[in-house]
Amino acid sequence: METLSVDLERKVKALVSGGYYPSKLDVIKEAVKSLFRENAELNINAAIELYRKEEVSLSKAAEIAGVTTIEFKEILARRGFTREIEARPAAEMDKKLKKYL
Repeated sequence: METLSVDLERKVKALVSGGYYPSKLDVIKEAVKSLFRENAELNINAAIELYRKEEVSLSKAAEIAGVTTIEFKEILARRGFTREIEARPAAEMDKKLKKYL
């Protein structure tokens, strides 16, 4: 992991030594949380990557992005992502249709 600039390092140490945070890691965790709270686009980007890597479902990715499932599908489409869905063979579907007609 890359180190912080001298200025940032000094500020982080001041917060820890002043008792505002228990450790440097706690300062960094709070900064990252704040970053995601303030920048909605980062949440969307993270959700897309997690979904793309199949680490989360579509609905969980939408939740991470802070949007509805329908909105998330639209975001994916705008960004050129295509979703693959499993479909039953046409013959099987035709057989079921005949059963109801």
